[in-house]
Amino acid sequence: MALLSVLTPVLALVLCLVVGFLFMRSRDAEAKLRAPGQTKGASKSDFRPWVDQDLQDDTEITAGGDEDEWVDGDEEEDLAHVPYSPPRYPEETMLQRSNDLYTLMNQRRSVRFISPEPVPRGVIDNVILTAGTAPSGAHTEPWTFVVVSEPKMKHQIRLIVEEEEEVNYRQRMGDKWVNDLARLRTNWIKEYLDVAPYLILIFKQTYGILPNGKKKTHYYNEISVSISCGILLAALQNAGLVTVTSTPLNCGPQLRLLLNRPTNEKLLMLLPVGYPAADATVPDLKRKHLDDIMVHI
Repeated sequence: MALLSVLTPVLALVLCLVVGFLFMRSRDAEAKLRAPGQTKGASKSDFRPWVDQDLQDDTEITAGGDEDEWVDGDEEEDLAHVPYSPPRYPEETMLQRSNDLYTLMNQRRSVRFISPEPVPRGVIDNVILTAGTAPSGAHTEPWTFVVVSEPKMKHQIRLIVEEEEEVNYRQRMGDKWVNDLARLRTNWIKEYLDVAPYLILIFKQTYGILPNGKKKTHYYNEISVSISCGILLAALQNAGLVTVTSTPLNCGPQLRLLLNRPTNEKLLMLLPVGYPAADATVPDLKRKHLDDIMVHI
């Protein structure tokens, strides 16, 4: 009996520890299931993740539903191959051209103060044609560039973006992200969406739709469209225009519906485009040196 009276508190303590451990494991599991940015008291109907899940890309699209809906590779015509002889420059010229392009692109900055001054439409057409020269998986060219210049439509886009961005800054992004952005003086107010003469919204096509209604697999569509966006930024810089890369979190579905785009298109990026405002300023940032970004083996 004496031994039992001594062991009882010990057994009770062990039991408490086991129960506490199981309780903590249960809470951890629940937290992992809860998406980032979701608060404990938020209802499922109110919850929207801070990362637009529509942008997730598995690169390999598995054909679902009726197999007859998808085009077979054998149904497509074989491509002829033609000679290719791009210009070849002397070494001196190569060095000069590569340095000139670096100098031009090193002047590129993200500019949030954009002039309302009109930009020739032909210039916008040309920079988008240039972006369309990007490589793509199996040459599917899975991009759609929606150019908006109509003031009322630009304002509707701004209202959607600012509403979601305020929630992003106040709730979804977290203190660390907001603090990291503070030195760049950014917030959810996007005046440039009204002011810029053009907004270019870049959509990735998760699959293609052929004239006969069949679906075509778009391999590596997000990577392909991202490369195209990089070329677009270079083309804008080359034309003397400015922009700021914007990935409006949680706005994709609303903007897709507003712009009447099909369900196979998902918003990847939004660019306000124009000349810099006369009083435009940018953060005094420095870029990494070559040794910090290149490894030569």
